[in-house]
Amino acid sequence: MDQRDFRHCMGRFATGVTVVTCETEEGTHGFTVNAFTSVSLDPMLVLVSVDRNTKALEKMRNNNFIVNILNDQQEDVAMHFAGRPKEDMDVEWEKSNQGHRIKDSLAYIECSPWSEYDGGDHVLYIGEVKNFAYQEGNPLGYYGGKFADLTER
Repeated sequence: MDQRDFRHCMGRFATGVTVVTCETEEGTHGFTVNAFTSVSLDPMLVLVSVDRNTKALEKMRNNNFIVNILNDQQEDVAMHFAGRPKEDMDVEWEKSNQGHRIKDSLAYIECSPWSEYDGGDHVLYIGEVKNFAYQEGNPLGYYGGKFADLTER
C-alpha cells in the first residue's frame, strides 16, 4: 500500500480546523491541527495528534493546551499557524488560566495534560477539559487537502 494514496483516502473525511496553543518559555506557541477529536464525556477528554517532526511535539509534553476551533473567516489564522504566516497579520489573543486562546474562534477547549500515547509517526496527546466555550457560526472545514465549506444545511 502507498502512503500518499492512503493520505488521499483519509482526505475524504471532512474535518474542522483547529489551532492548538500552549505556553512555553519563549511565549505562546500555536500550530494548525485537523486531527482532533473528543474522547470521553466522563471525565471530559480530548485528543490532539501531533507529528513527531514538528516543533510542537516537545512543547505539548506535560503542558496545558487550548484547542481553538476556527470559524470560516479564519483561513489566514490557520495558514499562519501551519507555517505560512502573513506578514501583516496580527493574531488577537485572549488570556485565560490555561494560556492564550485565539479571539473570535468558533469555540475553545482549555486542557491540562492527561496522558500521551505512541501513534506511529505522531504522538497522541490526551487533555482533560478544564474550561470551554462556543458561539454560533460556520466552521472552517478541510476536505481533500484544501479548505472546504462545511456550513449547515
